[in-house]
Amino acid sequence: MRNEYRAIFTDKGVILVLILALLIYSTIYSFAYAPQVLRNVPIGVIDQDKTPASRKLVETFDSGPNTYVAYEVGSMEEAKNLFFGRKIYGVVYIPANYEKQLLGGQQAVVAIYVDASYFLMYRQVFQELVTGIGTTGAMVEFQRLIAKGADIPQARATSQPVIYQSHNLFNPYLGYGSFVMPAIIIVIIQQTLLIGIGMIGGTWSEFGLYRKLVPPGRKRMSTLPIVAGKALVYASIYAVTSLYVLDLHYRLFHFPMNGNGLTILALMIPYLFACILLGIAISTLFRHRENSLLLLLWTSIPVLMLSGVSFPREAIPDWLFELGKIFPSSSGVDAFIRIQSMGATFQDVLPQIRMLWILVIVYGGLACIGIHLLLQDEYRKRSRIGKDAA
Repeated sequence: MRNEYRAIFTDKGVILVLILALLIYSTIYSFAYAPQVLRNVPIGVIDQDKTPASRKLVETFDSGPNTYVAYEVGSMEEAKNLFFGRKIYGVVYIPANYEKQLLGGQQAVVAIYVDASYFLMYRQVFQELVTGIGTTGAMVEFQRLIAKGADIPQARATSQPVIYQSHNLFNPYLGYGSFVMPAIIIVIIQQTLLIGIGMIGGTWSEFGLYRKLVPPGRKRMSTLPIVAGKALVYASIYAVTSLYVLDLHYRLFHFPMNGNGLTILALMIPYLFACILLGIAISTLFRHRENSLLLLLWTSIPVLMLSGVSFPREAIPDWLFELGKIFPSSSGVDAFIRIQSMGATFQDVLPQIRMLWILVIVYGGLACIGIHLLLQDEYRKRSRIGKDAA
């Protein structure tokens, strides 16, 4: 453990990856997603009708929090130029006979063009425009019924026969940060551990430092104490950083905290040890410290997608989703979101916790095998040097 602490805190690159990266990345991502909800998306309107009814509809688009009418253009060609110039993200086309059709009791058609290549923009613009058109249509129908002599309750019931109430569970403001940050933080914990431990393992292999693990005067060293010592060192460091990120950091950025602290602890213990032991097992394969960055850095995005958060689990092939469970982050992300965002109990996430303990056993065995082979190799080198000297 003393050797491991010394290896960590005397290596600036390892300190940056293993300790500071978790704090830096979680803070940068949290600041980026701090606004939570996309507001004031610019749109363009082509009003061919130029009547009080069409102007009222345009005012409806401009009055909501999600969109504002940035341009009122005279032709579709002009709107296309603004659209492809990324100055607007939606176009509304109001035909010339819009008011005539409304007052005549006919069905008026309003065309909506929305940028679907950017899902956040698409959702905000489309929902706002459809809501505005629906509200306008209901109001016109209500006024027509009143003019025909219907009383107000009857007219309201006819123009709007079904009234719904929307309750957004676990994420009341539909914030993107509250949705994605719990998963990102758990993945960052895994990736920084894997890369940092891999850098130390590569450095030790590159410079033949594994002999330091064998005490003077002893020819061999048991594998289990070495693996346990390494794991406890990393667990002690990440117990501190994880406590900050999952408690104080969460409070600073107002992410949902609906879980019980003991349940989170019951999850994080096997999660951290599964990540650490996987990192130790992988680190025995590296012969240079740079190998860790080259081979592990690119896995961050696939790991996040396989967790079923950034890409819906239902859209992932079953075999690929099951394969993704070899990473601790798959079970860790699922359980952590259930606990912290949805208020799940220990029993609710017991399958995920059980899977993490299985990974602890499997990766612990692989770590012991890898360390044992390295120590055997080091022992053979020492014996060969001794024979040559003799």
